[in-house]
Amino acid sequence: MTKHLLHGRIAFALAAVATLALATPALAATATSNFNVTASVTNNCTITSTTLAFGAYDPIVANATTPLDAAGSVDITCTKGAATTIGLNTGNNSASASTTTRAMSNGSGGFLDYEIYSNAGRTTVWTNSGAGLLTPPVAPSKATRSFPTYGRVPAGLDPDTGSYTDTVTATVNF
Repeated sequence: MTKHLLHGRIAFALAAVATLALATPALAATATSNFNVTASVTNNCTITSTTLAFGAYDPIVANATTPLDAAGSVDITCTKGAATTIGLNTGNNSASASTTTRAMSNGSGGFLDYEIYSNAGRTTVWTNSGAGLLTPPVAPSKATRSFPTYGRVPAGLDPDTGSYTDTVTATVNF
């Protein structure tokens, strides 16, 4: 044999031995195990709101016989499938007229009565309990849903001049 051929055969034999030494042994059987994977999703909601800005109330001309209306919104984002109610408290001031439950204050003892309704016809006062609670449909997804607030300052009031404010707390129950 020639020297090159002998070296080639030796190299080939060494490579074959190395490959066999590194090869994974053939397996004759297998075993398996199952395990559980778990998670839970709980109901959760967030709530935000926009300002209910009435603008100027004119008791002499424009609002002598016509109420002043405004609209805002309460927005909730809830877990899909969450059943909710949304309530509005009466604010920081008691109304001075028997026709409303809320009033804005000018900070100097003057009040301007107003109301917040859950419907555009302004017939259902939005409150924190009973029939005044807003009960929206179950959340169809986690997308934010917006619910209008319909405000009204009654016609014919006799308020002092000034700027009036109130703070109402919106609550989502889930």
